[in-house]
Amino acid sequence: MELQTARLMLRSFREEDVDAMTQLFANPDFMRFSLGVFTERKHTVAFIEKVMGWDRMGIPSQFAVVPRGDHAAVGYCGFYHHAEVPGEIEIGYRLHPDYWNRGLITEAAGAVRDHAFRDQKLSRVISLVHPENIPSRRVAEKNGMTVEKQIMFRGFPTLMYAITRPRWLAMCAAS
Repeated sequence: MELQTARLMLRSFREEDVDAMTQLFANPDFMRFSLGVFTERKHTVAFIEKVMGWDRMGIPSQFAVVPRGDHAAVGYCGFYHHAEVPGEIEIGYRLHPDYWNRGLITEAAGAVRDHAFRDQKLSRVISLVHPENIPSRRVAEKNGMTVEKQIMFRGFPTLMYAITRPRWLAMCAAS
């Protein structure tokens, strides 16, 4: 599976992404607002194997974010399924700090949102964001999402942003 934007290719993860993603998951800036860095390669392998397994089963999954003209993943953006929020599908994203402040993850998240409603026919998607993570809050808001409620997620206060298919359709009609 592959999605294209003006500046990015979003593609399914591959085994050869492990090295680049291992470096990213070990980066404290990349992993800020998470449970911490991955100190062992096996954690990255487990993440990639999980999303590749979802792909094989036809379940909406994460995409590797690759700038056009490059080959290495510089982050991820896509769908994530959390046992802590059953029945919800999250659009989650992380990007290498060298690529921040260029609108790239907003571009990726918009493509994933459109894919969710246009191709996957999902009824709604959410994004779970730490209240202090202002850049991720902005991405969710630019993606048409609004705060639905605050929850405790993995021991931290978390804002649940959401957008429904009807809201997305109205946004498309207005543009």
